[in-house]
Amino acid sequence: MHLRPVTFAALLGLICLPGHAEELQAYSGAQLYQRFCSSCHGRQGLGDGPVAPFFRLAVPDITRLAKRQGGAFPAEDVRRIIDGRTVKAPHGSRQMPVWGWELRAADTGEARSQEVADQMVARLVEYLRSLQKQ
Repeated sequence: MHLRPVTFAALLGLICLPGHAEELQAYSGAQLYQRFCSSCHGRQGLGDGPVAPFFRLAVPDITRLAKRQGGAFPAEDVRRIIDGRTVKAPHGSRQMPVWGWELRAADTGEARSQEVADQMVARLVEYLRSLQKQ
């Protein structure tokens, strides 16, 4: 089952609407995950979120990132994927939103927007580390 790109973008946009900058800055990693990631990756990170069936490629189970890397959580790789600096070549075009840009855009336009976005991405990365299965 495939949605037309415009329909899918509208659906994802409704799920992922950014909040006020002050609100997002106070979010924990778990709250950021539930707000921005769970619609695709699922509440537990298993790749079974409500939007996941609409992708052509399977949404990855992010609870096994460390296992796939020999037991070491790839924090810097995860950070780069979230903030948009890295696109995994085998996956083709990027389907995952560039949350680093989205978090900066949600800021009030202050000079600190990059710093604030980086802090939110860091909290999100640490939360993803906590989801890892042995």
